[in-house]
Amino acid sequence: MPLICLVRHGQASATASDYDVLSGLGRTQASVVGQELARRELRDPYLVAGTLTRQRDTARIAAEAAGFWGPLCRDARWNEYDHVALLDRYAPPPDQERSVQDLLDHALTGWMKDPESGEGTWTAFAEGAHSALAELPAELGHGRDAVVFTSAGLVAAVCGALLSLPPEGMAALNRVAVNGSITTLAVGGSGTTLLTFNEHAHFAGDRRRMLSYR
Repeated sequence: MPLICLVRHGQASATASDYDVLSGLGRTQASVVGQELARRELRDPYLVAGTLTRQRDTARIAAEAAGFWGPLCRDARWNEYDHVALLDRYAPPPDQERSVQDLLDHALTGWMKDPESGEGTWTAFAEGAHSALAELPAELGHGRDAVVFTSAGLVAAVCGALLSLPPEGMAALNRVAVNGSITTLAVGGSGTTLLTFNEHAHFAGDRRRMLSYR
């Protein structure tokens, strides 16, 4: 039964001029998640990442740490949504009583409930994630696993669909996603099943200082 590991990228550079760059912590997280993937002894892992810099760099660092030397495929359907555009369009006016996370939760839920279709909509975003996931088993056969380096929004979209969650439930999954976490899916005769969500025990103990959510 093939396994698919969805890896959230390491911490991005929220305070830098270019958000889409791993922070120093993010690079360390990517190396640690690579060590965790190596421990799992995945079978001839098929590697794929979105095209964002933080996703590709997480993949490169993690693959090196894991000893995965196969090619890295790129697929823009695993790219994250534009959180700045979402906040501009769907979030209420900021005030002192609302955190940035509260505003993002509100914006995400509003985006998911928006009935519009086409480029830039939740429908297009989610359908892209679902189609990318649906195509993976054909690359794996019966004796190969996959590692996908992506982002919290994609993980929430995939898991939310597998669990038939409403928009508020998917926003809740997005909120708690840990940088460098691993979500595991199993591919069987009856389809794809969620086994674990947001695993991050590799950041426990003396590595707890590496834990981050944004």
